[in-house]
Amino acid sequence: MTEYTVLLTWDDEARVWIAESEDIPGLILEAQSVDALIEEVNVAVPELLELMSLPFHNVTVRFKAERLAVVA
Repeated sequence: MTEYTVLLTWDDEARVWIAESEDIPGLILEAQSVDALIEEVNVAVPELLELMSLPFHNVTVRFKAERLAVVA
């Protein structure tokens, strides 16, 4: 089984979550919620892997989320 890591970061100015991955070239998506973004990633990853002629069966994705907030 192959595992890829996808970083989800909040863009406060655009008010969207952004997904990027060093493991999957070309993966750059955005959505207004983490759940919606994860759904988009789940659809896009197999398509991108297939386009790059990489195995896309039995693939797992580890999501890491990051959001910076000013609290004081």
